[in-house]
Amino acid sequence: MPGKLPFGKRNYQLMAIGLAVVTVGFIIMSLDSEPYGFGFLGLTLGPMVVLSGFVLEIFAILRDPNKK
Repeated sequence: MPGKLPFGKRNYQLMAIGLAVVTVGFIIMSLDSEPYGFGFLGLTLGPMVVLSGFVLEIFAILRDPNKK
């Protein structure tokens, strides 16, 4: 069927959540008050949140939409 989407509804929901997590991670990195972002928020917490968002994106892409 040509009009069928390649992913299921849950896949798209997980992708949207992953994108939101990545965005929050970048916002956290920008909130660092140290010069050039060399504080805890810019070097530790923000990148960990961004990485978890990318892992969630990969999981959302690889998840089988037909599996119950």
